[in-house]
Amino acid sequence: MRGIRCARGKWLDSGKAGETACPTAFYKLLKNAALRGALVFLACFVANSAAQNVPAKPVAPKSVQPALTGFPFTNESLAYTVTWPSGLSLGEGHLSATAQNGGWKFDLSLDAGIPGFVVKDTFRASSSADLCSSTFVKDSVHGARKNSETVTIDAAAGTATRHSTSGGISTVSVPDCARDALTYLFYARRELGQGRVPPSQDVIFGASYNISLEYAGAETITVSDKSLLTDKMLCHVKGPASDFRFEAYFDRDPARTPVAIRVPLPIGKFSLELVR
Repeated sequence: MRGIRCARGKWLDSGKAGETACPTAFYKLLKNAALRGALVFLACFVANSAAQNVPAKPVAPKSVQPALTGFPFTNESLAYTVTWPSGLSLGEGHLSATAQNGGWKFDLSLDAGIPGFVVKDTFRASSSADLCSSTFVKDSVHGARKNSETVTIDAAAGTATRHSTSGGISTVSVPDCARDALTYLFYARRELGQGRVPPSQDVIFGASYNISLEYAGAETITVSDKSLLTDKMLCHVKGPASDFRFEAYFDRDPARTPVAIRVPLPIGKFSLELVR
């Protein structure tokens, strides 16, 4: 079977319908540890009358609550697999959060692609404890094309300055607590953990993009071959030259761990799924 026509008249062969598509289609669319342990109190009550010979009964100890793990309670490192709609693996992703200097450092890396077309994306962000961004770095390799840019946010001046390896510099006005796209992901998790859907806002991803989330209810999905009840969010992102939607699924654990992201494409849903 002949594959799908890509740019410049080239074809990508497909061994199975829906397993491959043009690479460009794929990229048009990615309180320190709080230990709440209860002390175990052992107490015995002696009978008022020995004549009754009633044995003392100890009070049952209070149960010890498990330690809370993952962001925002502890540092965190998560691994994901990148797949095509057919289930064919394209690569892997890694997401981490590390507490530093009274704030946070976030990292996201994606290493995927198809034979002959390498895709590597690395995103790094730093923020305050309130999850207001200070820097955002984006490095990408898409085939032969490479790009790198850094955005520095000056909260006092209310500006975000973008520097690219090509020499371009641009500055835009931002609110008191601006967020880049990566920091926004962790901010959204914190809000969901407190029972709130974060409001629509502009985020920095090089250029400025508006993102809005809508709660779509509970949904059971398969994660690492196990059924998991999740909270489904519908995400809408709109930028200067793009407008797309995707689905995000969060575990109902205290950390609201992101377990899957699914991006609808003409050939099906591209997925980023948690590996446990």
